[in-house]
Amino acid sequence: MTAQPAAPAAPNIFANPSLLGDVTRFTIPQLLTERARLSPNGVALRHKELGIWNETTNLTYLERAREVAAGLHALGVTRGEKVAVIAENIPAWVFMEVGTQALGAISVGVYQSSVASEVKYVVEYTDAVVVLAEDEEQVDKLLEHRADLDAAAGGKVRKVIYEDPRGMAKHAGDPWFMSFEDLLSLGRQQPTDIFGTESAKGHPDDVCHFSLTSGTTGLPKAAMLSHRNLLYMGKSLGEVERFKPGSDYLSFLPMAWIGEQMMTIGVALAGGITVNFPESTDTAMQDLVEIGPHFMFAPPRVWEGIQSQMYIKMQESYGPNRALYRTLMKWSTDAADASLSGRKPTGLAALKRWVAYWGLTRPLLDQLGFLRLTHAYTGGAALGPDVFRFYHGLGVNLKQIYGQTENIGIAYVHRDGDIRFDTVGKPLPGGECRITEDGEIISRSPAVCKGYYKKDDATAETIKDGWLHSGDAGRLTPDGHLQVIDRLSDVMRSARGEQFSPQYIENRLKFSPYIKEAVALGDGRDEVTAILNVDPMTVGQWAEKKQIAYTTYMDLSSKPEVAELIAREVQEANGRLEPHERIRRYVLLYKLLDADDDELTRTGKVRRKTIGAKYAPIVEALYDGSREKAVEAVFKYQDGQEQRVQTRITVHDVPGEGPAVPAPPRRPQASA
Repeated sequence: MTAQPAAPAAPNIFANPSLLGDVTRFTIPQLLTERARLSPNGVALRHKELGIWNETTNLTYLERAREVAAGLHALGVTRGEKVAVIAENIPAWVFMEVGTQALGAISVGVYQSSVASEVKYVVEYTDAVVVLAEDEEQVDKLLEHRADLDAAAGGKVRKVIYEDPRGMAKHAGDPWFMSFEDLLSLGRQQPTDIFGTESAKGHPDDVCHFSLTSGTTGLPKAAMLSHRNLLYMGKSLGEVERFKPGSDYLSFLPMAWIGEQMMTIGVALAGGITVNFPESTDTAMQDLVEIGPHFMFAPPRVWEGIQSQMYIKMQESYGPNRALYRTLMKWSTDAADASLSGRKPTGLAALKRWVAYWGLTRPLLDQLGFLRLTHAYTGGAALGPDVFRFYHGLGVNLKQIYGQTENIGIAYVHRDGDIRFDTVGKPLPGGECRITEDGEIISRSPAVCKGYYKKDDATAETIKDGWLHSGDAGRLTPDGHLQVIDRLSDVMRSARGEQFSPQYIENRLKFSPYIKEAVALGDGRDEVTAILNVDPMTVGQWAEKKQIAYTTYMDLSSKPEVAELIAREVQEANGRLEPHERIRRYVLLYKLLDADDDELTRTGKVRRKTIGAKYAPIVEALYDGSREKAVEAVFKYQDGQEQRVQTRITVHDVPGEGPAVPAPPRRPQASA
């Protein structure tokens, strides 16, 4: 393919971000074409490979997408067909996605952590005809079900394209496979500008991408997203935050997740943002330090993990260092509290904050890679007030967001100077929010998707007259902030009829650095109980400091000393709960809850029904007065093998908590 003549080298779009006008009048491929025309040398992507950051300009981004589109066209991909991608965050993903969309075909994101059966479900359900599988590991998942997927055997997948050739020599000569480089080469051989011709036929309201819902209550559904959906969200968030074109963003969360699609595709193309891909998921936090992004998005587990790492390092330090850290951190958070509450810090508080900044927070920000960070976001679950205070004390402008796959992940966000721990902010420009009579949050905006692929009944239940019914319970504050309570279907009632939110209780438990996961129980019961996972990192470090020897996670979680530690943490969480919500008994599970075992979704949300059925003997032990219970622990390995081990779990009472007593309903609190 021959590159279009370059426009003048001066990156006009950087000097005048409004030059493109309303970006929602374009499709994604059309917008990329305009960006390449106006700023051909602007850096669109960076990818770290073998320790070196490689840059991709807007013009090169367009050329790779052109080659993909022409190559796919030569393979017979036509308008409306589906092309799936299973990969980590690499440039080939976005080249394939935009190239697919230029043809009027639809890209489909598949979580790279999915097991073979999950990959098979998504590929079959979405009718994918071509699959980009990053490497041998992902290819093997397709091979495991080739008899059902291969078009030559009656399936629909005509070609599997691999990006990393290592380990693929054994498939040489197999017509089902093709390298990504060969696809690009095939595209370059085409005599006409397929990308330009086909993308010109596109309309902003065309469906361009399938993003899977989390699937907490069943199999994931494919939300049908249009170009306008994605670009409206990117444009609206940019209007609120005023991102500067050329700002750096680190893309490290799964590209199959709507949270990463909204940033890497929607925000990046709408605002001219530079997307940085780490060398791998495992090196993301180290690569973050090298890039020093201007803004980032991460779920609570990432923010909590960073704080836990700092907590561990601080605990391992000398006594005087720990005392100095606590003092300076308090000075900084006290000043942040004043700012967040709308008060101006006193002269003394401002001086203390200045000392804390140069003595502690600035070096910490530099060490974390946050020195240039102007905006940071968290969503998907509630983040504890203490964690919020910690980051704002450091000077990180951390905000809660709320949204769903069906409205491109962000529909509500805090504004600068109006950040509150118990809300998720206000709607993006052009968005509306209502609370129905039964307390459900419904919203309407140009970001609301077209519905679910091949699931008309579910679409009709969820999207009514343009309003997206979230399934979440919430309330609006008098000044328009949204508070989210829990899933309507998850709200429970005790045997005495008292209503409570298990998610609210679980989030309070997970505020502890020692509790990684929690599942609250008690629907129709006299008491609230919980199944808990200890955090192997923080509890392991605590055990080593206490000279408590252990071997495995099962061994660590069964230690009486660990149970005493967690009991104190549960007591502290109970202090933030109403009497009828408090945990009376708990067990420390012998294994971490895992998405591969269907206990969590791929986005980390608890599958309550699965856990209730799988651990039914443990649930009963929490309520039948047992002190110990013999159970069969099942461990599943990546190769599909299972190991069954007979063990005993201990049921722990929470000190100081007698029988549950009725309490008046609590004012709703927020979770994201």
